[in-house]
Parts: sequence; C-alpha cells; structure tokens
Amino acid sequence: MGINPADFRQLIVRPTLQKLGKWSPSLENLLIGTAAQASRLGLQANNASGLGIFQISAELHQTVWDRFLAFDADLASAVRGLASQREFLCNPHAELVTNLSYATAIAWAVYASHEADIPT
Repeated sequence: MGINPADFRQLIVRPTLQKLGKWSPSLENLLIGTAAQASRLGLQANNASGLGIFQISAELHQTVWDRFLAFDADLASAVRGLASQREFLCNPHAELVTNLSYATAIAWAVYASHEADIPT
C-alpha cells in the first residue's frame, strides 16, 4: 500500500523538516521526489538493498550518523528525537521502515552530508 503524496507532504515531510529547522519548498519537493523515485511512495522498491520509502541502505544510514550527524550534537539530538525510544537502540535500521519522520530526516541528512546545493 502506497502513501498519499499530499498526506506525505503535509503530515510527514514538511513537519519533519520544520522540526530540523531545514524546511524550504525546494527541499520538501526534493524529498518527495526522492521517495517517489526510490519506492513510488511505498508502492514498489526500486533498490533491493535499501530500506523503507527512501530505500536507504543500512550502510548509508550508519555512514550518515558516523560522518555527519556525530559532528553536530544539536542536529543529532533533533534527528534522534524523531526515532522510537527503545526500538532505535535495538534495531536502528528498522526505523527507516517503520518511522516515516525519522526516515525523512535521514534522507535529508544524506543530501546534507554530501553538501548538495538545494535551491531555496
């Protein structure tokens, strides 16, 4: 079952980016487009090695934490605050599948960690 694009935009992507202090119309569109390309908004995964709506691999997830989020305590705390309290500690990669806000934050962090030039 897929996700309604308007619901995904209004209830997941926009509030997540706002919580991170990173919202812009262009970034919102980029993340919706990324989910649409990666998984057709949850209808079909195009990359068997990725997890969740953004099809982020466990390795990339770990790299984003180790090489980007670990160096900004406030940002890391904001992203970690989107994750489940217990489940994140037991199986952090599962959050990419079960927690759309957390997955959206990590998808943003993938772009940010690569210093993507995203118009505002």
